[in-house]
Amino acid sequence: MKLEAMRRADIRACVQIEKVLFAGDDPWSAYAFHSELDMGGYYLVVRTDHGEVAGYGGLAVVGGPGEYEASVHTLGVLPQYQGNGYGSALLRALLDRADSLDAPVFLEVRTDNETALALYARYGFSRIGLRKRYYQPSGADAYTMARPARSAQEVNG
Repeated sequence: MKLEAMRRADIRACVQIEKVLFAGDDPWSAYAFHSELDMGGYYLVVRTDHGEVAGYGGLAVVGGPGEYEASVHTLGVLPQYQGNGYGSALLRALLDRADSLDAPVFLEVRTDNETALALYARYGFSRIGLRKRYYQPSGADAYTMARPARSAQEVNG
């Protein structure tokens, strides 16, 4: 497996993964990925040993020094590669970026996505809220989850 910065040439594969993973909701379009890259988001892909895009993840950061906040905007791995460390590698890399800025990290995740909930819990996220009917058009609920900034983890750890 190999982590790389997302390139525009990777967007087509990411859109296809979105369609597989989020068919019942509103999968991201190519336009959405292009917009995130245009805004300077930190987006990565994970490739198989054969060079296939197996997954992707993206982190948006707002604020300035001493006041940064980060949000995991998207994270997805093709079903045939789930359970092999691809999602963990992506999430670790996103969290390393947030930690380099000492930023807390937020995200939303479907309340019924047990695999993702377990992954986020392993990396220090906790549930801080519930967003009813967050995902459309399915109407599925989402948990808002947060992970403290690195400095807060060190103080509390």
